[in-house]
Amino acid sequence: MDRDGEVAIITLDRPEKLNAYTPEMFHEMMEAFERFRTDPGLRVAVLTGAGERAFCAGADLSKTVGALTDGGPRHFADITKRFFSDIYKPIITAVNGLCIAGGLEMMQGTDLRLAVPHATFGLGEVRWGITPGGGSHVRLPRQIPWAVAMEILLTGRPISAQRALEVGLINRIVEPERLLDESLALARTIAANAPLAVQAAKEIAVRAMQLETPFELEYYISGPILRTEDAKEGPRAFAEKRPPAYRGR
Repeated sequence: MDRDGEVAIITLDRPEKLNAYTPEMFHEMMEAFERFRTDPGLRVAVLTGAGERAFCAGADLSKTVGALTDGGPRHFADITKRFFSDIYKPIITAVNGLCIAGGLEMMQGTDLRLAVPHATFGLGEVRWGITPGGGSHVRLPRQIPWAVAMEILLTGRPISAQRALEVGLINRIVEPERLLDESLALARTIAANAPLAVQAAKEIAVRAMQLETPFELEYYISGPILRTEDAKEGPRAFAEKRPPAYRGR
């Protein structure tokens, strides 16, 4: 985590793997956000990815899905805290490229989103026999129109930055060389406001949605999917670069 005055800058730094996160990276990121949450000198966070190709391609399937399909979804659901749902300081996402799977789930847990023109957004999990586990079934239909959310969730196909802007998933499209500067400028505008009032505004908005029960529903329905034969076949096919052969069991 870096600091720019009252702004924390948290960067996913694995560009050679499209910033797909390992369990170790995930824990480091959550520790950085906990430091942000508890530091009274920090008022706003900017979350971004290293490199020019991707914000985050989600979890590294080769390192994370095996543990989930072997019975770990409850633990995973606990440690994600549904991506920042307990942080009431504002978070801005600077999306510098591909934003899919867990990357898009992270972004849904943030408050303002700026993206480069070549960014794409998607949840491809159903293509690989699994389901998004970070709150997308709950958040996405609340953040964009139902039909668009269902298209993203059910087809597994990504949408462009322009389409994301049209449906309200992001706030602004910014040229790559201006992305971090404009994100920091927005963060400083928010940080200049009264911090307790800003945090109260976010807390009211988040808690008024009463997300805890829907998040539990997501876990209880999605959890068993991770223990199916299809959930093992999908990531295996992904790793082997072949079409999966699903059997519906």
